[in-house]
Amino acid sequence: MKIVTANRLSDGRVIYAGVDNQPVEGIGQASTLDDATAEIVLAEVAARPDVFVNPYLVEVQDRTPSGRDRLKERIRSAGPTVGHSVAGGVG
Repeated sequence: MKIVTANRLSDGRVIYAGVDNQPVEGIGQASTLDDATAEIVLAEVAARPDVFVNPYLVEVQDRTPSGRDRLKERIRSAGPTVGHSVAGGVG
């Protein structure tokens, strides 16, 4: 199974194609797709550059990234890593 992911144009956040190809923020809300449907959804999402920036397909198993880029996609799905390791900010 696959999901479609991208970054949102307005703020750069990770988004996914959900029901009716609407942008959703959580990987758990992403529509899981078979190979043929995934290619169609990818094309439809790519035609919306005002929302989805650089969309691509990710292999998943139970909505958990499972392909060769699984580590990268798990990090992306968890949200921004900037600021998590710096106590009190820079200064």
